This record gives sequence, structure tokens and C-alpha cells, in this order.
Amino acid sequence: MNRLDILGRFKALQDEIYEGLKAFDPLMMWQEDQWDRPGGGGGRSRAGKSGGVWEKGGVNFSDVHGDLNTALRAQLKTEASSFQATGVSLVLHPKNPHVPIVHMNVRHFRLDNGQEWFGGGMDLTPHYVEEEEAARFHAALKTICDQFDGDWYAAYKGLADDYFYLPHREETRGIGGIFFDELGALPGANLEQAFAFVQAVGSGFLSTYLPLVVRKMDHFVSPHHRDWQNMRRGRYVEFNLVHDRGTRFGLVSNGRAESILMSMPPQANWAYSHSPVEGSEEAFTQSQLKKGKDWIGES
Repeated sequence: MNRLDILGRFKALQDEIYEGLKAFDPLMMWQEDQWDRPGGGGGRSRAGKSGGVWEKGGVNFSDVHGDLNTALRAQLKTEASSFQATGVSLVLHPKNPHVPIVHMNVRHFRLDNGQEWFGGGMDLTPHYVEEEEAARFHAALKTICDQFDGDWYAAYKGLADDYFYLPHREETRGIGGIFFDELGALPGANLEQAFAFVQAVGSGFLSTYLPLVVRKMDHFVSPHHRDWQNMRRGRYVEFNLVHDRGTRFGLVSNGRAESILMSMPPQANWAYSHSPVEGSEEAFTQSQLKKGKDWIGES
């Protein structure tokens, strides 16, 4: 793959999403940082706060390279000695608890042993699960996948269920989405197709997520809703700090901590042995956070 093509498209994707979010929520205050990584490479972080729709979020681009230390070789399961990683990642934490948190990333890895691949995905973490909303989100992702292979949605939905899971809670982080890694890594694999797919996932972000926001951003919010939102944000923090591979990779590769931890919510709560009231909408949400749920009846 031509590295300059990947760099150019990923930078353009960051711009495309950033401009779309600014237009949608003009109250959001953004800060842009150009940063350098001591071991090689750097990035462009765009972090937002205090918007009318989103309390906090960001859209980051990074292109880093350097030597693989012992921890990175273990994480990547390789004996290669150096790497190059390029990608775009975003997380948005909404103001209204009825609007879901969203995460999306696309990335390209190359090792000095000749291996290279693409990865990424998109997933939704509602504070309040609504089955119709979940079905719309998953149907949009299936449409993107089906442009390339009719089997990809089911496969990558299953990988998302497995990946976005908190085993210590025995619950998924949210309603999942799609997750894929090492796409194009096998000998003879179609890297051009893999590149086209990650571009389709990235370009499909705004049209997939924003309609869900429009339907919920003016929903009535009580202090009770806000309390539950902060409890669910706590689960989000747990996953990102304990299980998320991207967070681990960024930290062990000496990445920029401010950009890596951009995914954290502005506030999160924990309560000892907390359990939602039986029959409540919070209890319904808790009951839906299971692996393998078929949201659209076609997976």
C-alpha cells in the first residue's frame, strides 16, 4: 500500500468528521494540538468540550513509528523490531443521557518484517438502550459491510460483542457495532479492498450516528437520568482503562497521554453494589447488555 495515500485519506477523514461535528454543534469549544512523539512520528488532536450536544469528545489523527519494545511485541504477537501505525479515532460523550456515547476508529499498521493490515470499527454505548435505535445503528453498519461482503457484518458484529465486553461485570460496554483487525494481513490478502472498507466505515460515521442524536438530544432529563448516565460512564472508563487495546498500545508505545485519554468522560460515578430498580428503564438497559443479541434479526 502507498503510505502517502493512507496518510492523506486519514487526514482528510479527520477533517471531514471534525467539520461535520462543528456544524452540528456550533457551541462545542475545540482545541487543536499538533504533537510529536519522542520515539518517532506524531499527530493532530482535536478535543472538544462544553457543547450544546456533547459535553466532551475528540477526533484524533496520529502517525507514529519506532522500535517495538517487549510490551508492544507481546501485544502485537510479533518478533518484528519496528512498526508504523496511522489512524483516526474519535469518542463523543453527549450532554443528554438519552443520546448514546459513540466510538469509531480506523487504523493501518505496518511492521518491518513486511506485514501490514487495517483495523477499526464503530460501536454505540447508550446510557438507555432503545431497541429501535439499536436496530437502526446496526442496520446502517450492515449496509456498509454488505457493500464489500455479505458475511462481514455478522462476523464483525460478533467480534465487537467479544471485544467490547467487561468480563468482571459480565456485561457488554453497550450495544456493540462492528470491530475488525488484521484485515488484509494474510498472504495474498486484498489490501486495497481493506483500505476501501475502512474508508467506507469512516465516511459513514456522520450519516450513521447523527440521525440517532437528532431523535434524542432534546429529550427530557431529570437528576435521576443524570445519575444513571454517570454510573454508565463509569463502566466506560473501566473498559477503556482495563481492556481497550488502543489505550494500552498508546501508553506502552510512549504515545501522547492527553490524546490517548481523550476518550474518558468529563465525569463518572461508582457506587458500591449498585443495582437498578426492578422494572425500571435502567433495569431494562442492564438486561440488554449481553453478547450475541440479534438487533436487526438478520445477523
